Amino acid sequence: MIQNILIAVAGLGKCEQMLKMLMEIPIIKGANVTILHVVAPQVTAELMAEKLTNGGKILADAIEYLKLDPAKVNVRLKQGDPKDTVCQVAEEEKSDLIIMGSRGLNRLESILSNSVSQYVFQLTSQPMLLVKDDVDIKRISKIMLGYNNSSSAQSSLKLALSFLRDIKGSQLLLIQVKADRKSADAPVNSEQDPVFAPAIAEAKRQGVAYKCIVGVGDPGKEICKAAEEFNADLIVLGSPERRPSIAKNLPDLERLLGNSLSDYVRVKAPCPVLLNRSTV
Repeated sequence: MIQNILIAVAGLGKCEQMLKMLMEIPIIKGANVTILHVVAPQVTAELMAEKLTNGGKILADAIEYLKLDPAKVNVRLKQGDPKDTVCQVAEEEKSDLIIMGSRGLNRLESILSNSVSQYVFQLTSQPMLLVKDDVDIKRISKIMLGYNNSSSAQSSLKLALSFLRDIKGSQLLLIQVKADRKSADAPVNSEQDPVFAPAIAEAKRQGVAYKCIVGVGDPGKEICKAAEEFNADLIVLGSPERRPSIAKNLPDLERLLGNSLSDYVRVKAPCPVLLNRSTV
């Protein structure tokens, strides 16, 4: 259950729009929200003072726009490296969900441009909602879930259904992507695929409408294509925690440089992407 949300803001934009839509979901309505703005170190005290003043205005604008219950809002203006500060505040506030903007950079661009959202995603153990600058923000009624037999997919199923079960007319779009056409040919009816069986049973139990989709080929491309075709409002993906404990303070370069499904989808998706962390 999501009880504490952390949203990192840098000026009114898509993140605030996304949070406003999320707060309409019954299970999230009562959540506490921490609104964070981080000011990076500046070369002079005068410039730092100017940036802090501007940061205070950014926070005030966010509060005015979101119109949340004041008793449920915690506003924080912090100085420091934005990457480390977001992770630090998420731990301090025991955040169940982190919302951040994303420029949709690919892996190499993210490394070279020192992407804050990519860095935080690699280090956080909490679900993270990435909102690209170029996507449309819509009320959540259709969630696409990348689904398989993994524990992270099962955890993501619970999260997606918790969002949808109290929304009238909602639909869960279940998608699995198979490596080749031969493996996708049987059964013809995708709902009969045994991989979907646990998800279908749980969706029926919670009274959520569903649709099963089987893609063939590259998982990232197929998920993004299906999200556009079926007009998904949000994509949920399980993203297992792969870093050994000794490397908790280092970005996972294997995932940054490798062929990561979550990296592809966060860059190419036509809607916001919720990456659900799950330790396996």
